[in-house]
Amino acid sequence: MIKKEIIIGFIIGLLINCLGFILCLFIFSTLSGQEYTFTETMKASIKNGSLGSLIALGAIPNLITFFYFLRKNNIYRARGILLVCLIAAICIAISKFESY
Repeated sequence: MIKKEIIIGFIIGLLINCLGFILCLFIFSTLSGQEYTFTETMKASIKNGSLGSLIALGAIPNLITFFYFLRKNNIYRARGILLVCLIAAICIAISKFESY
């Protein structure tokens, strides 16, 4: 039962993190002034070394979800959200060190 709740929280956190990442890509592609596609924006962020920043901005909605689960006393689902944030932090660190 506990593992099931953590897995549910992990899946929800992963989906919200992916949606936040796509939303950040969409915002930055439209704010650039030119009509870039998602792939062009992604390639430009990799080239500029700002992929980690996009991942971090995409993880911000997990904060809202984490506190929602804590308020509803779903502690194990909140742990799943924390696992996704930990994986996102590792991905950010890898992307930052890879650019050097």
